[in-house]
Amino acid sequence: MNPLLQKLQPYPFERLRQLFAGVTPPADIPPISLGIGEPRHPTPAFIKQALADNLAGLASYPATAGTPALRDAFAAWLNTRYGLQVDGQKHTLPVNGSREALFAFTQTVVDASKPDPIVLCPNPFYQIYEGATLLAGATPYYVPSIAAKNFAVDWDSVPEAIWQRTQLIFVCSPGNPTGAVMPLEEWKKLFALSDRYGFVIASDECYSEIYFRDEPPLGGMEAAAKLGRTDFKRLMSFTSLSKRSNVPGLRSGFVAGDADLIKSFALYRTYQGGAMCPSVQTASIAAWGDEAHVHDNREQYRRKFAEVTPLLSGVMDVQLPDASFYLWAGVPAHMGLSDTEFARELYAQYNVTVLPGSYLARDFNGTNPGAGRVRMALVAETAECLQAAQRIVQFIQSWKQR
Repeated sequence: MNPLLQKLQPYPFERLRQLFAGVTPPADIPPISLGIGEPRHPTPAFIKQALADNLAGLASYPATAGTPALRDAFAAWLNTRYGLQVDGQKHTLPVNGSREALFAFTQTVVDASKPDPIVLCPNPFYQIYEGATLLAGATPYYVPSIAAKNFAVDWDSVPEAIWQRTQLIFVCSPGNPTGAVMPLEEWKKLFALSDRYGFVIASDECYSEIYFRDEPPLGGMEAAAKLGRTDFKRLMSFTSLSKRSNVPGLRSGFVAGDADLIKSFALYRTYQGGAMCPSVQTASIAAWGDEAHVHDNREQYRRKFAEVTPLLSGVMDVQLPDASFYLWAGVPAHMGLSDTEFARELYAQYNVTVLPGSYLARDFNGTNPGAGRVRMALVAETAECLQAAQRIVQFIQSWKQR
């Protein structure tokens, strides 16, 4: 067996199951889960219809590169959303969701023959970054998100010796779990470091269309273009229909950026077998070409967060994020509970599931930047999320009265 498999850590949800082992919540209180970031709004009917109406291609092997029409749809969306001028055939490639693409891209980029290769990950982070790094034969270096900077990643904390060995960095903007969006000045800093040290930037942007301000989040390719980097050198952006269009089961997304990286990634995927199903391609074209359903989806989240956030902010350190569908909430200090104890007690007493923040981060340089916080995924309907929030308020207030 591949010995690198032994380096993989349990996924947060497996750790959560272990945390709840032996706990029996009250049978008369219906369960509500805010633990998993899986979209639960209905899939738009027109996407399902496009999928059902285009099954003829199942008798043929699809091309790894996808159809020209699909890649043109990617380019059209990028050009409209970010004000870019990209060539779909040159700058984009379909992927079966951003998760598999992030993993496969890491295997494409990392050169394990060089001494001590490093991949930078934000901390807290989406665990696929770490797993992909370890299985590529590199070492993850965890860069903390700082509460004082609205949970922005503290790139300035990375030592010179680490930058010299860095081959790839993961940027997640809007961030999971914090919802923070990286501003142009930070992109400028990373691009300058990439020019100096030669590392590749993988920009995970799967939450880009769920936001709460009037201005949409800045994308990596948009930042590059604003800074005159229209060749997108050493930059690859990852996006997906899962959150944008409520189709996580469709497994459809695309990567875009540096044309040379696209060529190398296409070669890797040819051998990996990462071609997208023809009927999924057709449904994806329909989804990328429509913004009305995206607007409706965003408005549902805006209304939900507008109702839930003030309720929780009265008893917890939590505020409306820049984007994404998570609340990154601090456990009240007066309770004297760790984030894992808070999650376990909340589940035991009120049958509400939240994810401990320490499960989404790693102990690094003597601290875990996720400790003392919990992630709440507001993916259910508003009434259910409100009920969960009310139970959390009751839990905290009743604990205070002890």
